[in-house]
Amino acid sequence: MGIPVVFGHLHSLKLRLENADIALSEMGISMSAALTMFLTKVSKDKCMPFDINIPDDPFFSPENIARLERSAAQIERTGGTIHEIGEIGNV
Repeated sequence: MGIPVVFGHLHSLKLRLENADIALSEMGISMSAALTMFLTKVSKDKCMPFDINIPDDPFFSPENIARLERSAAQIERTGGTIHEIGEIGNV
């Protein structure tokens, strides 16, 4: 079982899309053309067309990953309890 990771809210995604659209426009490239180039490169080379570096973030530390894996295994064994995000502060 993989570890679920939340990458952000819709608002931040919208801002990233808007900023990317501005940057691409300054380069004379549409969002559609940029996505086509990206997908063509990925499908041709079978890899990401740029290096992916995980930041020096404690979330990705080996200790935290091990804890997340133990927690996921416990949830698999016991069924766990699902909470809505608003409930987290009340748990």
